[in-house]
Amino acid sequence: MPATAPFALGTFADAEGEFPGLVQGEHVISLRGERWGDTRAMLADWPAAFARLEQLAAEPPEGVVALATLAVRPPVTPVQVLQSGANYRRHVIDIILAEERERGMMSDADALAMGERIMDERAASGEPYVFLGSPTAICGPFDDVVLPARGEQHDWELELAAVIGTPGRDIPRERALEHVAGYTIVNDLTTRDLVYRPDVAAIGTDWLRAKNSPTFLPTGPFIVPAAFVPDAMSLTITLRLNGELMQDGSTADMIFDVAQLLAYVSSRVRLEPGDLLCTGSPAGNGMHHRRFLAPGDVLEGEITGLGRQRNACVASADRED
Repeated sequence: MPATAPFALGTFADAEGEFPGLVQGEHVISLRGERWGDTRAMLADWPAAFARLEQLAAEPPEGVVALATLAVRPPVTPVQVLQSGANYRRHVIDIILAEERERGMMSDADALAMGERIMDERAASGEPYVFLGSPTAICGPFDDVVLPARGEQHDWELELAAVIGTPGRDIPRERALEHVAGYTIVNDLTTRDLVYRPDVAAIGTDWLRAKNSPTFLPTGPFIVPAAFVPDAMSLTITLRLNGELMQDGSTADMIFDVAQLLAYVSSRVRLEPGDLLCTGSPAGNGMHHRRFLAPGDVLEGEITGLGRQRNACVASADRED
């Protein structure tokens, strides 16, 4: 449970099945008796649901359950998963520097200067790069990540995700955050050696095959209401691989902030309650470290005030290692 939040919202499972619950510290208040059957229904009626959650948090009923006795499921099943690419300044500059080093045509100083210039121009006059992901890739924050037989360079990308409450289309930037019910954590895994299609080079990236494998989007543990996240643009994102720190960035490094992303996305599609807007990943991915995931690896991710994930990597039944 995030130490900074009075409560959070999640989905859990016990012997009777799945249910939405209110999280306070290490305890969960079941919401089975409420009029909302799941968290997405609560998000669709967010002002009323939030008021009820506040009431329950202030006066917990009898029968509160220990969090440790429950299975933690993904906090919401979205209609849409909207994924932002290349949205962290340091991350993109690192990629440019690595590419220029491989080419050997300019010094590091010149490559860095070029990267800084490109990022300045993109922030000033460019637009976000966003694509759709599949909700079937979602798994729980403590589930195993299954590494598919197809591809070898399975990579991590820990990200902040905004969870939509109020639906909308063509939302102005200055009103965009009003549509966010809360925030959660996602790890948007990518198989790097499947991103580009040499058979259709003119088309470019193929995100269907590079992402979207089952379990390739660990989500949660909880949705922390936006009211308890004072500034989504000043959160620290850290990811450890087998205990070694690999990502250590801040959401302040985003090229396009959450409000800009929401305004852009809503100009293309209608946002629905429960949708996830994944806002991009900071520097420190496997591509940077030249280290990719293998069976037996353990990923541990954390974002300030939003909780922690822990996912062990296992081989697909079709994979030989």
